[in-house]
Amino acid sequence: MMRRIAVLDAPTNLGLRPPTSTSVPGCGKAPGALRDHDLLARLRARDAGCLTPPRYDPGDWRPGDGVCHAREISGYSLALADRIGAIIDRGEFPLVLGGDCSVLLGSALAMHRLGEAVGGRIGLVFVDGHSDFRHPGNASYVGAAAGEDLALVTGRGQADLAAIEGRRPYFRDIDVVVLGIRAQDEYRLDLQAAGIITRPVPALRAEGAARTAQWAHEQLADCAGYWVHIDVDVLDPAVMPAVDAPDPGGIAFAELEILLAGLVDTPHCLGVELTVFDPDYDLDGSYAAEIVNTVVAGLAPVSAPEAVPPRLLPAAPPPQRVRSTGPATLAGLATPPNGGAGPAGGPKPGSPVGIAPLGSGEPAVDEPAAATGPPPGGLASAPVETPVSAVAVEPVGPPAAVGPGLLRRVPRADEDGAPEDGPSPSSAGIA
Repeated sequence: MMRRIAVLDAPTNLGLRPPTSTSVPGCGKAPGALRDHDLLARLRARDAGCLTPPRYDPGDWRPGDGVCHAREISGYSLALADRIGAIIDRGEFPLVLGGDCSVLLGSALAMHRLGEAVGGRIGLVFVDGHSDFRHPGNASYVGAAAGEDLALVTGRGQADLAAIEGRRPYFRDIDVVVLGIRAQDEYRLDLQAAGIITRPVPALRAEGAARTAQWAHEQLADCAGYWVHIDVDVLDPAVMPAVDAPDPGGIAFAELEILLAGLVDTPHCLGVELTVFDPDYDLDGSYAAEIVNTVVAGLAPVSAPEAVPPRLLPAAPPPQRVRSTGPATLAGLATPPNGGAGPAGGPKPGSPVGIAPLGSGEPAVDEPAAATGPPPGGLASAPVETPVSAVAVEPVGPPAAVGPGLLRRVPRADEDGAPEDGPSPSSAGIA
């Protein structure tokens, strides 16, 4: 069953330097510009509102003073984490519209809280044209959180940002996959030394966007789930110049669409954030329209009625539902508390569900699965339509048999000490 998307605006520009002495960064206008192109209607998404940021005012900040707007960013991150957590607890898929890359701190805090709640680790797929790994250990000074967000969420930097609520790091180095940085990124060796795995643009293109999504999924096999960060400066300036720091050598819109579709085509993907689009450089709105087209197509595995997220299929004959004190495993995957039924409101365990195999070109149908279909407990995905191009001919998304263990909340015990029947509100839509 599809997960409903909830769109949350996070129009902060607190993490960027002023473009001129008399102006402020324009990326705070991005959510409105994207909404103007019917983003919510096309995604059939719920409007989760807007989290208004504090005023942008560097004041008398000078190099050496630490991260500019640190107090404001910290408070905003706490509020953003609350909002993201509430969306996930509703069984929905959050799409956060930034704003600059400092929104990652709020998302990271929400993921760390969630990992603690479910008794597992949450990973990060970081899709960005820059590593954003500047920190006091490799730079003479820090200042703009949007250029330091990956360092901060992996525990590097001042505690008021890198250790909010005493949580440090929000993501472990081994639970981070970096995609789309340029081949000569200035911090590439620091990432390597930290054990953070990367796939720069040349390697991403050589392997293809779909295979890269599969590879990223495999790297996070030990995680309970993962969050996806997308900075639109991963795109080449020839097709997306409306960013604060355009850098040649990026990917194309078609590649980003396929990459996004592959990353979200699994219930292990917990949400996506989109950052750094600056409408001040998009006078006619054409770049906003292109971003919306890409996001709508890329999120089709989540939002399209015919796109069924991978799920555990019932055995034949249907098994009886039993109460258990711990998760059963099959092919390395944990069976969710509701027997693999998916989000709240999905089919009950034992309900026959026919799902077309990946790449078959046939939509999923509500018919019993054939005897020759996926084996009991196997995973299957509905196909995702992609533009016909040299890039888009690749199959979208990781194969169904690959992926981290299903995310699940730690069950509460009833009077007999057994877990309560069915998923909690927090687990609905996650497993």
